[in-house]
Amino acid sequence: MNKQTMQQAATAFPVYRKKSNAERAEFLERIASEIEALGDTLIQTAMAESNLPEARLLGERGRTANQLRLFANLVREGSWVEAVIDTAQPERIPPRPDLRKMLNPLGPVVVFGASNFPLAFSTAGGDTASALAAGCTVVIKGHPGHPKTSALVFGAMQAAIAACGMPEHTIQHVDSTDFATGKALVQDPLTQAVGFTGSLAGGTALVEYARERKQPIPVFAEMSSINPVILLPEILSAQPEALAKQLAASFTLGMGQFCTKPGLILAQDCEALDVFLRTIGHEVPGLPTMPMLHGGIHAAYEKNLHTALEQPGLGVLGKTAKEVSGIEPTAAVALVDGDTFLANPKLHEEVFGPYALVVKCQSKQQIAQILEHLEGQLTLTFMATDADALANADLVELGQSRAGRVIFNGVPTGVEVVASMQHGGPYPATTDSRFTSVGSDAIKRWARPICYQNYPAALLPMELQDNNPLGIWRWVDGVFTK
Repeated sequence: MNKQTMQQAATAFPVYRKKSNAERAEFLERIASEIEALGDTLIQTAMAESNLPEARLLGERGRTANQLRLFANLVREGSWVEAVIDTAQPERIPPRPDLRKMLNPLGPVVVFGASNFPLAFSTAGGDTASALAAGCTVVIKGHPGHPKTSALVFGAMQAAIAACGMPEHTIQHVDSTDFATGKALVQDPLTQAVGFTGSLAGGTALVEYARERKQPIPVFAEMSSINPVILLPEILSAQPEALAKQLAASFTLGMGQFCTKPGLILAQDCEALDVFLRTIGHEVPGLPTMPMLHGGIHAAYEKNLHTALEQPGLGVLGKTAKEVSGIEPTAAVALVDGDTFLANPKLHEEVFGPYALVVKCQSKQQIAQILEHLEGQLTLTFMATDADALANADLVELGQSRAGRVIFNGVPTGVEVVASMQHGGPYPATTDSRFTSVGSDAIKRWARPICYQNYPAALLPMELQDNNPLGIWRWVDGVFTK
């Protein structure tokens, strides 16, 4: 069945990739409209399967539609292909040939739906939207946590295929819960790239499957991040209570089931830090709880939380006071000193859920030492006044080497779907820090450059033709021009 699915995707690819920019843009817009047309049925189904509240899912549906329309606009405008033309110089010694280059779609892509965003990172999420925008056909491995939601969304996509006259197998959906199915899809010779959002174990397994192939392929996986927050001295002295409340709300938001959840808080020892610690320890026990996405995530969280809290030298500042039931999690915030943190790599690991660890550091130098020891992150946040930032410019620069997005005076939860967003970072945050899974540049994961040398003019893609019929921006003989 998997071989047939990939063969169908490969057969549809050369037809789909030749669709015009306008046709692909209209297709993406139609998918967005068909998803919106599912109305309350989609929201209620997703609520039942994910335990997420209505308001959250309404926002997520809006984000799903908006990112499809973002890519529609990107494709319709057309300059994303990065067209470059260096015209021939026959008089030069040696002569220079006519050279032209642009990005082209890779081919059939396999996308693994994510559990924590059943709409925006799943069946018709950012990976699927960007791959379709690039001109790739897509095979979606549905997440077992929300099969009915995925089926509804896939039905909307099928309706868009029919309405827009796209090849029948432009998008396909596989709902098997068998791990072997995912492995077979990754290792099928016709698969040309993989998109994944999930655990470090899941992402690294997919990477290994891809490496075992005769032809290795890229796996763009977003996996593990603890998203450090550094509290610099001046702002901590001025706002210890406000910072504590802001961060408590952020790491417990959505029961901590965000890849950008702030899981590590670093600060120098001082009187203001004592106020911060008392406040956050008092804040967490009273915060509301709700069931997690599914039993598997809850079981993993409780196990990882227990492992974290039993580490030597760790003290609990505060945890959920009420008795939890079912798959409601126990939120917790803990404290450790900088030396203990540095000596114990287990404390550096992500605990996916409503947990955060505060590290009391002896000095600015110890904060730097901890940053140097941390693995790659999606985000890194500085809480700082202007004077703090200037006095700690070296820490800020160090932060840039550790994360894909560096934030000042805001929490990392919340990712804007815009051209300037970088949702990716050094391993293990992602498998390739050069790319983003959110924002318009996500399209570049699914394309590769081809150079056309002395190509017959009649066979050139429209993007590279002399008269520029699409009116896109191009580099022509070193000048950026239309």
